[in-house]
Amino acid sequence: MSAKPSKAPTILKVLLSAAVLVALGAVVVLILRPVAKVVTVVSGEAKDAKPGSVTVREEYSMQIKSQIGGRVLSKDFNLDTGMHVMKGDVLVHLDPGDIELEIEQIQNEYDSTKQRIAAGSPASFQLESADSDLANFGNLLKLGRISDSDYQKSRRAVETIKQQMLLEKIRDEAELATEENSLKVKKRELEKMTLTAPFEGEVSAVFAHPGDLIDAGSPVVSLITTSRVVEAKISEEDFADIAIGQPVSVIFLPYGEWVYNGTVSKILPTADPETQRHLIDLKLTDIAPAKLIPGITGEVSVVVGSRHAEAIIPRRALINDSVYVVSDGRVELRRVRKGYVWLTGAEILAGLKPGEQVIVDDLDTFRDGDRVRTEELPSDAFAATK
Repeated sequence: MSAKPSKAPTILKVLLSAAVLVALGAVVVLILRPVAKVVTVVSGEAKDAKPGSVTVREEYSMQIKSQIGGRVLSKDFNLDTGMHVMKGDVLVHLDPGDIELEIEQIQNEYDSTKQRIAAGSPASFQLESADSDLANFGNLLKLGRISDSDYQKSRRAVETIKQQMLLEKIRDEAELATEENSLKVKKRELEKMTLTAPFEGEVSAVFAHPGDLIDAGSPVVSLITTSRVVEAKISEEDFADIAIGQPVSVIFLPYGEWVYNGTVSKILPTADPETQRHLIDLKLTDIAPAKLIPGITGEVSVVVGSRHAEAIIPRRALINDSVYVVSDGRVELRRVRKGYVWLTGAEILAGLKPGEQVIVDDLDTFRDGDRVRTEELPSDAFAATK
């Protein structure tokens, strides 16, 4: 009689297969869990920072206007918005034809006047004759052949001619000076027919084009400076703590969460007329000038003080007065008490302790009690300048 085959190997195989399936299931469940990006709570320096809004603007702008009227020429005309110009670059030529004709006419009159003066006065011949007569009358007076009154009459004739020549000289000099001044005025007008850039800048608007007939005082082009001003607005309740030289952190909306450092460079004596918020200027030290485009906005934190904090977290981990804490793979929505809050971080006075982990990204995708995997970011990632 043959022995019955043992069932032990079969049972063992079933158990092993079940264990493998359970393990694979656990792995699959773990893999399918959402990934929570977390930062570990640390101790460090908490910053007492005053918030504000930031706007970048050009240092100043200027409309370049024509001082005289004229027609815009196509010569060297290449103006376009966004174009970079250097100080002294030609912007626009106006037609100089009429003024050049006037200059030519005045120049001819001026040359003619100079030639006439150089030729001498016709009265000089009369004076020579009168001087000769006076000398003869002097000899005759000594001989007693003429009366003293006749001699005085001859002398007065000489003085009259001299006076006439003096007046003629004054008129000639005045006429020459007038023509010289007319030439200078017309040449100055000719210079004004060429409009040049008064400073290095960028073209923000073009108002005239080749063929346009413009009047005196008409704007031709608008320029903005290449230098920029980073202007911040601070609320009235925070303004009293602001001082020149205080460190600042700035983020600009076009550049996401990139943080730029600097200082308060100027405190303006006036407030914004619309919002009544006080104005300060900032000097940023680690941003490329090309990124400071007029009109972009952002946020600023002006650091007015600091203190040691037992628990610091990234500001973006906050959900009002709560945070998501991850412990043993499970999410917990925990209420906290905030202390100082600045642009990139927040001090937690109660509700967290160093070593715990808080979620910092995609907070709207998590709920209290969720099971998650974690991806730990550097503990100082929220404080780094990018």
